[in-house]
Amino acid sequence: MAREARGPKEGDFVTIKSYKHDGSLHRTWRDTMVLKTSENALIGCNDHTLVIEDDGRRWVTREPAIVYFHKHYWFNVVAMIRDNGISYYCNLASPYVLDKEALKYIDYDLDVKVFPDGEKRLLDVDEYEVFSRRWHYSKEIDQILKANVLILVDWINNRKGPFSKEYVDLWYSRYLELSRRS
Repeated sequence: MAREARGPKEGDFVTIKSYKHDGSLHRTWRDTMVLKTSENALIGCNDHTLVIEDDGRRWVTREPAIVYFHKHYWFNVVAMIRDNGISYYCNLASPYVLDKEALKYIDYDLDVKVFPDGEKRLLDVDEYEVFSRRWHYSKEIDQILKANVLILVDWINNRKGPFSKEYVDLWYSRYLELSRRS
């Protein structure tokens, strides 16, 4: 009997693919280093990672970023490590799935940006409204996303998980350690 395929291990690289609600590919990140996987979460690091947009444009991330994905929460978190402090970009998105090809999720347009001074901004509300009508987001999805915005803001306010400096420092130093080995 074939054994169940194991997921990526610490130090492995994965591709991340975000999709829109209609199933179209939105954005791809190549070679995100896996720092930790657990039953419910994946923590990784992007550092000068190639990003490919749905229109074919390509760019490379400028600074190291710790990425956090969860199988139960409808958001993911990117903690960008910059000279002036840590900035966060949080995507309201479906919980991730991981297959042989990539870590995948559906991006639901709404984003929360957190600046190094703690200021928070909800972004792309207009985009959410447009796509919500175009792709007929269900009432259930709308309620789940709004509930997860509240959870996300609570995490930010209480510096929970990826929103604590200690968490980012810990995982960034783990990334540097693994990078030196390879």
